[in-house]
Amino acid sequence: MRAYDVFNGDADGICALLQLRLAEPRDSELITGVKRDIALLRQLPLDQPLNITALDISLEKNREAVDKLIAGGSKIFYCDHHHPGDSLPEHPAFQALIDTQPTICTSLLIDQHLGHRFHNWAIAAAFGDNLNAVAESLAHAAGLSEAQTLGLQQLGICINYNGYGSQLDDLHFHPAELFRALLPYPDPLQLLEERPLAWQQLSEGYSEDMQRGLQCSPVHQSRSAIAIVLPDQPWSRRVSGVLGNELANRNPDQACAVITEADPANWVISIRAPLNNRSGADELARQFPTGGGRKAAAGINALPKDQLDHFVQALDAHWQ
Repeated sequence: MRAYDVFNGDADGICALLQLRLAEPRDSELITGVKRDIALLRQLPLDQPLNITALDISLEKNREAVDKLIAGGSKIFYCDHHHPGDSLPEHPAFQALIDTQPTICTSLLIDQHLGHRFHNWAIAAAFGDNLNAVAESLAHAAGLSEAQTLGLQQLGICINYNGYGSQLDDLHFHPAELFRALLPYPDPLQLLEERPLAWQQLSEGYSEDMQRGLQCSPVHQSRSAIAIVLPDQPWSRRVSGVLGNELANRNPDQACAVITEADPANWVISIRAPLNNRSGADELARQFPTGGGRKAAAGINALPKDQLDHFVQALDAHWQ
């Protein structure tokens, strides 16, 4: 069977696949994209049985393709932490490892699945998914120093930052290219010590874009929520998700929304639930046709511009 690795282009998807392929090397074709490009299984051929690994992409958004692939004789290993829909496929060719708790991510599920063989990559991914308390606890239990922990945090954030954009040209690296650049390092601490060019470029780009984003003033602020609007620029599309995480970290009792101009007719929105109440982001996002995500972090891919006031009102009300 031809093998396909299908994964989200953010830190969680990349670090989950890194762990799997370090443990089980495989000559597979890589299918990925920008972070919001999650209906990736539609890209697979249906004319032959395939051996598929799917990581950190919502089963709910890929269910039709999954059913067709299984019917065509394919085998699927599916690991994810997003809302999977009403039910899972019941078929011997479908193996699922799905947990939607707000304190878990796909890389942590793979870490457990592999018996913690590449644990530091899972810690970096948890930081990238803004599971800071979880990641810090794991780093402490692993005996990492403060400097090592901070290094993994910065690495996870920067890998995650690379996945944001409305198109691949917005990114510093294609996620498949970044995966291949990171694969030679069984331990990310080795990567941080050697500082390859890819890491230097990501770190510098992140610092520059974040500085611009933090200079943008909120367009809405209340006891329950904060919203900021970013311009239609590549830097703003790149920073939207990690900026949402940073705002959430700075304002743990408030929900945060980063609203970026996607095109003349639509906004793209990153939503973060309050850190002190990590639930409800997915429920809010699914009130809108192109919304989805998980309990602590979600998004809307295309919000018509005339619905912005409605969204801000819904954001404010959701956590009151």
